[in-house]
Amino acid sequence: MSKAFIASWRIGIVFGAITFGFTGIFARLVYLHILERPNLSRIVERNREKLEIRYANRGNVIDIRGNLLATSRTVVELGVDPQSFREEDRPRLPELARLLGMPEERLEQLVSGKNFQTGETYRKEVQAVRWRKLADKLSEGTYEKVTALGISGVYGNRKFDRIYPGGPLAAHLLGYVNREGTAVTGIERYMDFYLRGQDGWRETEHDGRRHELAQFRRRDVDPVDGYDVETSIDVVVQDIIEEELSAIVRAHRPKGASIIVSDPATGFIIGLANYPTFDLNTFWRFPIDAHRNRAVSDTFEPGSTFKIVAVSGALEESIVTAATKFDCGIPSVSYQGRTVSLPADHHPYGLLSVRDIVVRSSNRGASQVGILLGAGRLHDYAEAYGFGESCGFRLGGEVAGTLHPVRAWDRLTITRLPIGHAVSATPLQVHFGMSVIANQGVLMSPRVARRVLDRDGRTIVAFSPEAKRRVISTNTARVMAHLLTEVVGAGGTAPRAEIPGFQVAGKTGTTQKVVEGRYSTKHHVASVVGFFPSSLPRVVVSVVVDDPESGGVAYGGVVAAPAFENVALKLIRYLGIEPPAASEGSFALKVGMFASSY
Repeated sequence: MSKAFIASWRIGIVFGAITFGFTGIFARLVYLHILERPNLSRIVERNREKLEIRYANRGNVIDIRGNLLATSRTVVELGVDPQSFREEDRPRLPELARLLGMPEERLEQLVSGKNFQTGETYRKEVQAVRWRKLADKLSEGTYEKVTALGISGVYGNRKFDRIYPGGPLAAHLLGYVNREGTAVTGIERYMDFYLRGQDGWRETEHDGRRHELAQFRRRDVDPVDGYDVETSIDVVVQDIIEEELSAIVRAHRPKGASIIVSDPATGFIIGLANYPTFDLNTFWRFPIDAHRNRAVSDTFEPGSTFKIVAVSGALEESIVTAATKFDCGIPSVSYQGRTVSLPADHHPYGLLSVRDIVVRSSNRGASQVGILLGAGRLHDYAEAYGFGESCGFRLGGEVAGTLHPVRAWDRLTITRLPIGHAVSATPLQVHFGMSVIANQGVLMSPRVARRVLDRDGRTIVAFSPEAKRRVISTNTARVMAHLLTEVVGAGGTAPRAEIPGFQVAGKTGTTQKVVEGRYSTKHHVASVVGFFPSSLPRVVVSVVVDDPESGGVAYGGVVAAPAFENVALKLIRYLGIEPPAASEGSFALKVGMFASSY
């Protein structure tokens, strides 16, 4: 038996192959453990390390009686780590899809797509692959059912979700927090410093099964919850005016409308509502135009509601008394050596006293009162009433309106400004202009936030009423209140706003809108603003309706006055307002005596 012959070249090939293989392995080890070691070490550490944000609970917003207007709830942001998903869990995916309300095909795509690459490509993609969102706001109950399925790689992070129990209630006052957690408008934005609190965080490490390795926890900072904010809003009053807005929309289908209710003595807004509006919980489903707070962002010529400026200014300057008469039948008058035309009245009038000019809302009479007052003083009183400047509404979106300086007036401004033309104002400016009369001649700044509270109900910050300036004297304000009380009566322009047994002071306005550079005969803004009881005002109410469908001229006394009356009657019942019977008679007597000699 002879030895088998093995060619040396075959031995060389085998030896070379083995050598090449071990060389490749060695080269790979050198690459991974030496050249790529820093990068791979960072990836490993990054996968083990975890920075957990511990979200602060945003503070509540409450009304003046402690009712919740905005609050937060705990929700779960659910995701999946495709790298940790196991194939044996795939049969449970249909049930998970059902719980999440997600198509099975989409869920399959999210849990698939594992990536085992290394190097630069892996480093760029690993963060996107390691976690994919399945649901943004999952309730605790649903999350418990998800975790009960025991699907590897599916986990959630708890966070707070902002909710508004009233839905659209007070939407333009409250504002909202968007999906990114940013306060956008209203109280939410204005008081965000107090509401948002301070998030905490936890620096720790997790093992491959996402279990925390508590022994490696390096830092744990507790979150600080936000403070609560108490507002001046009353949810019942807010509901009353929003119901009335709905009735206006059903009856007149306007382009827009606003109702405002406030306390004249403090400037605190009790209720403010606009049409169109939106639901705070689903704000993204509504056009951005519905988010606009029309009460502070939209301007219009105030019309006859502005007549209080010229008349009260002339009374304050002792140029006229309530008994002073003007010829309201003449079409023009002489002013500074030239003849100026007077605006037309809706009804022909002859001699009218200042009292009758206010009660019957005579345009020619108000213009002549304004001429006597003079351009400079007329402008100054309009400015003192707050026209042409911001009211100081802190919730954002406010515009200043337009009040031209005297040097920019044309030939007709002196006769048109006293009747509320050649000036533009927001509903809030008109509202607080009337509040001057109700507040004995003092202009207040609008306020919505009352207090900042901690979770134990202790006051952290209190917001006091702010008086901007005295516009007219107390006596002039009382005379104006008496004259405006007669407007809301059988002989005035707002009989539909009358409340039996109550003395209500108010003024209507009917303004033609400017369409294509001209005053339209079909498009109007109807308004009424007033307060009650007139001798001891508790609330000021404004109703402004933009472009209502009325089949003719949309007079404020026809369109807006009934809404004013409806709101007033409900407020009287809810707030328990009673007419000061003991003083009403003496008040009227005193004002009557004062007006005759003023």
